[in-house]
Amino acid sequence: MRLRDFFAAGAVNLDLESETKDDVMRELVSLLGIDERSRGILFKMLKRRENLGSTGIGKGIAIPHCRSLVANELRVAFGRSEKGVDFEAIDGKPVHFFFLIVAPPLEVSNQYLPVLGKIAQFSKEEGVEDRLRSIESEDEFLALLDEHNV
Repeated sequence: MRLRDFFAAGAVNLDLESETKDDVMRELVSLLGIDERSRGILFKMLKRRENLGSTGIGKGIAIPHCRSLVANELRVAFGRSEKGVDFEAIDGKPVHFFFLIVAPPLEVSNQYLPVLGKIAQFSKEEGVEDRLRSIESEDEFLALLDEHNV
């Protein structure tokens, strides 16, 4: 299983404009290329998950995630905010890098938790934060994932 396989074309935005947690989640959901009603449902599910505890894992990284009936397969998106956003991360620092994971309630392949784990592990690797800051294209982002074998 390679993480890049879950990214559809256009699911990477290296210049997020949002300045609030809610707006970041909306902007990330918009990268999935789904209809407006489904985007609204996903946003509500993500917000519900965030209310349980922030998915900001520290080191400038957050992994908002949820399961929803509007997803027919596991999907991942990535966004970068140069300014950073208060995402109530565990280290109290602004978040610059966002990995969104959305999956259906039941997956035959059961990859939701393994994908979440891979992203968390990748995020902790030395130098990843600097590399995520310096990439300039979706292709460079996907190449970084390949380079780290995730």
